Amino acid sequence: MHRLSLDGPWTLTAVAGPLPAELEGVEVPAIVPGCVHTDLRRAELIPDPFDGDNESLLAWIGRSDWAYERVFDAGDLGGDDRWDLVAEGLDTFATIWLNGHLVGHTQNQFRSYRFDVVPYLRPTDNHLRIVFSSPVVRAESLARVHGELPHVNHHPYNTVRKSASNFGWDWGIDVATSGIWKSIGLESWSGVRVTDVRPLVGIDGSTGLLDVHIGVEWDGVPATAELDVELRGPEGDLCARATVVAEGEGVASARLLVDDVQRWWPRGYGEQPLYGVSVGLSGAAERWSGRVGFRTVELQTPADRAGTAFRIVVNGERIFVKGANWIPDHAFITEMDAERYRRRITDATDAHMNLLRVWGGGFYESDDFYDLCDERGVLVWQDFLFACAAYSEDDVMKVEVEAEAREAVTRLSPHPSLVVWNGNNENIVAFAEWPSWRPLLRGRPWGDHYYREMFPRIVAELDGTRPYSPGSPYSYDDYLSPNDAAHGTMHIWDVWNVLDYTEYTRHRPRFVSEFGFQGPPAWSTLTRVVHDEPLDPFGPQMLVHQKADQGNLKLERGMAGHLAASTNIDDWHWATQLNQAMAIRFGIEYFRSLGEHLTGAIVWQLNDNWPVVSWAAVDFDEHRKPLWHALQHVYQPRLLVARGDAEGVTVSLSNDDPEPWAGAVTVVRATFAGEERARAEVPADVGVRSHAELVVPEDVLREWDVAREMLVIDAPGFGRAIHHGAEVVDQVLDADPLEVSAHHSDDGWVVVVTARSLVRDVTLLVDRADPSLSVDTGLRTLLAGETAEFRVRGNAGDVASLTSPLVVRHANVFSAAASNVVRA
Repeated sequence: MHRLSLDGPWTLTAVAGPLPAELEGVEVPAIVPGCVHTDLRRAELIPDPFDGDNESLLAWIGRSDWAYERVFDAGDLGGDDRWDLVAEGLDTFATIWLNGHLVGHTQNQFRSYRFDVVPYLRPTDNHLRIVFSSPVVRAESLARVHGELPHVNHHPYNTVRKSASNFGWDWGIDVATSGIWKSIGLESWSGVRVTDVRPLVGIDGSTGLLDVHIGVEWDGVPATAELDVELRGPEGDLCARATVVAEGEGVASARLLVDDVQRWWPRGYGEQPLYGVSVGLSGAAERWSGRVGFRTVELQTPADRAGTAFRIVVNGERIFVKGANWIPDHAFITEMDAERYRRRITDATDAHMNLLRVWGGGFYESDDFYDLCDERGVLVWQDFLFACAAYSEDDVMKVEVEAEAREAVTRLSPHPSLVVWNGNNENIVAFAEWPSWRPLLRGRPWGDHYYREMFPRIVAELDGTRPYSPGSPYSYDDYLSPNDAAHGTMHIWDVWNVLDYTEYTRHRPRFVSEFGFQGPPAWSTLTRVVHDEPLDPFGPQMLVHQKADQGNLKLERGMAGHLAASTNIDDWHWATQLNQAMAIRFGIEYFRSLGEHLTGAIVWQLNDNWPVVSWAAVDFDEHRKPLWHALQHVYQPRLLVARGDAEGVTVSLSNDDPEPWAGAVTVVRATFAGEERARAEVPADVGVRSHAELVVPEDVLREWDVAREMLVIDAPGFGRAIHHGAEVVDQVLDADPLEVSAHHSDDGWVVVVTARSLVRDVTLLVDRADPSLSVDTGLRTLLAGETAEFRVRGNAGDVASLTSPLVVRHANVFSAAASNVVRA
């Protein structure tokens, strides 16, 4: 088989729609893969869609029709019998013409298409034209024709097979795209070709089992073909080889065995050896190649006294999940590359995460994403692409959904990191509990067929090595609320939407697959796109970049009782970022204190797809927000947490480590100035990947002045926990507690801070000195006399910028006492 790539330069022309006059009939240089927005932006025909209020100014793009065109030479057509136009991804409603002949139509962004173009192809001067209909107009038209089904947000994205968040979300910009978003080309072949390969792993004792299933297609009458299969070890050595004969249509299979196989493990549980697999027709140069990791995976949901557990078990070992939800990392997904994926996965692993959930409103991700997760030991929970909506079950939709699901399951089958297929995001709980759904549905099908019949059937047929779950949240019982805390997976959104973050403790979940709290992006990210004068939380452009319903009001309400009110935009920005971090830190510390009752937490969300106020830990410009530093702390393998007040304090030791721990836990009650008031030592013993608790002796808590004193808890090997009996706003904290200096290092700067008294959550907002800077740590609480170093990478220009009070921030300024001092 030979491939002629058609990636690269094309031309783009507006065909119809509410077009600006200056674009009518204009040929715009285009790049494939790409999309209309990026091509227009590259040609300087539109402003930056992310800037200011350009989102609404550019809404006409998603309501217009567009044509991509190019001319190419195919060369000698006599060598092969079959020439196929192969489009790996068309977004979304495309009509394809070759040399004036209609080739075909597409209507699904999530699948590839292949068309036999032998009747239309010529050796030279071929004209390929692909016309894309407006995705917004098509979605609205389908909703009118078939009757609108329930959905969140303003566009009926659920009528089409296109990324839901591309139409906007409560963190996402509305930029409905069109274009050739994946590679396109011509493939020529004769006789037979390999269509797909599914290498499925198993383990029997110390022997690795690899069952390779190979799809073939014949050009004409099916005959017999010989296929070679090879398996190579992590060092490239040949482990096994097999020859299999494909007869007729269908799938040929081969089993290869590996003695003393090296198991693939999630990060924190072992290594990630990857074995190379290659498949090809005997004698042919072209081969399919991929990598597999030998491991077993189970999803266990047994009933117990507390309800229904949810356990991800790899190689027989239960994994404590420390994860984040993953959304598309760019609103224009064609702008993603392998290096940006690498940086995001590094953000996850540097924060001790071991799982990413690919959320159902996005994409089946790039191979780069799954390859990196395989290499880093990051587990992947993969949603099928259905989110927060009811979906038609008519024949047209069913055909597209089945084709899409089969392709996705087949493509992703080699990746050991993928451990769960999940049917949808929130659709089952929406049908059961969201009050607007049933009246609007009027008894019509809503997608349940996909989640309970089609998807489990396809996963079982094509990849029986991985578990399937119908939805998230889900209680694994039709007679329970799908979001019952005691059963299966839970989404917690009453906290943030209506409740204070201390109310996480009103829930006792078994596994939390969504929860989160908002905060703004880095200052430089925000001010790059928001230009309100003066800058204000409720300024018009600021609100363009706040998509959540009453989001900034919820930010302010969420700080009440925790931090003193801000009096300027700089403090508002720091306070809302800090409060986001405090909220999630509190939540995950509580979740981990539940011990074996809870088996994992997946925070919403790791990343952003444009510059926006959101739940993300890493903003669109790739700055790690204070929330990221909080996650790095609470997801560390060994976590020491104290809970309670002057009436009683419990210390929890969570040990997600392969070694047990035993020792003495020291608890000291001290003033913020460092004077010791009481001390106790309590023995503790924590098993491997286990949990233990101890009670602080009453003598330590007697006469605790929570406004001026704290508990300092140390356990060698676990680190330190500082427990406050009062919120920041109720403590008597020094408003100016630090000495700060800076000096050069090999790769940037070192900022040294020394505390004169207790200082809470010292954080360097280094982007305020220069957007290119990054810092290694944050949210450092220091006792009187302690010093901490912050390593800053990049060129800050001068020391003064790094030691500025707008860069070196802490929580003390939000105590009522400190605020009064500042204002005086």
